Amino acid sequence: MKQVDYIIVGCGLAGIAFCEQLRAANKDFVVFNDASQQSSRAAAGLYNPVILKRFTKVWNAKSQLELALPKYRALEKLLNVQLDYQLPVYRKFASVKEQNEWFIASDKPVLSDFLSTNLVENTNESINANFGFGEVLHSGRINTKQLVQSYNDYLFNEEKLVSETFQYELLTIASDSIQYKDVKAKYIVFAEGSGLLKNPFFKHLPLQGLKGEMLTIKAPDLKMDFIIKSSVFIVPLDNDLYWIGATYEREDKTNQVTAKAKNELVDKVKQIVNCDFEVVNQVAGIRPTTIDRRPFVGKHPEFNNVFVLNGLGTRGVMISPYVAEQLFNCIELESPLDPEIDINRF
Repeated sequence: MKQVDYIIVGCGLAGIAFCEQLRAANKDFVVFNDASQQSSRAAAGLYNPVILKRFTKVWNAKSQLELALPKYRALEKLLNVQLDYQLPVYRKFASVKEQNEWFIASDKPVLSDFLSTNLVENTNESINANFGFGEVLHSGRINTKQLVQSYNDYLFNEEKLVSETFQYELLTIASDSIQYKDVKAKYIVFAEGSGLLKNPFFKHLPLQGLKGEMLTIKAPDLKMDFIIKSSVFIVPLDNDLYWIGATYEREDKTNQVTAKAKNELVDKVKQIVNCDFEVVNQVAGIRPTTIDRRPFVGKHPEFNNVFVLNGLGTRGVMISPYVAEQLFNCIELESPLDPEIDINRF
């Protein structure tokens, strides 16, 4: 029988962030992950403190960024890979009216740290942007695909990863311990993204799940070193490649790509860029979205050693270190959770 402090189910952004809390506290753990949830791998990994459709601040943006970015720098050292690509986000304006709305928003105290008051003129002949851009400050992207792959490899080498589907019916819960197969632990944390919909311990939580499809295009003439937000995001990668996303589909809960989504994204790209491009990849994933756009964090209503860390939605890069710290302090220090993320709200 292997004895650890924690069993973690899932190794996307939420699971990785919680593992890092445990490593920092010298807690022993084992992770069960079957790579069935694709949202962390498929995401662009943007950290963007502003909701650019409405020019409003992302919930808790400043404190989340202050906590998250040092965590990713530490992960870069641990994994010996580059993860953080600091890039400005340029919000494409469709009219003078949108320019004026941007300047009004940038004067608000809650947004003044994040919205530049300088209008950025378009100098790229391959981009259609007659009204220019507004620049978002303190933005960029985390290479989430690289992070998830490298971290899973790290856990495997440390003999902390079990690559298999978790079977809930084999979990035995006692008042002071958890047992799953040949592993005994004090606590279990479920961080399985949209897989929570099948979890018998937390299926009462109103996780919605929102499918997104994304493209990778190759556009040698685009030569763009910033992120564009218009009807879609266009995010530069390496070697003339760009991430395009994303669609929003509520009914289809599969990871299968569709021609409909591809055509929708291609049409939107053509409205923004006028150079030739080629679609080289298409992926899909189910975002773990919630009805109130706040994460699910907390303790099972019946079992004191069963916890959930989920519902990060479209902003997992920014939110995951914050909610992981909140949950760790709740378990180990009996600190109260932020009421906005505590599952007791349901």
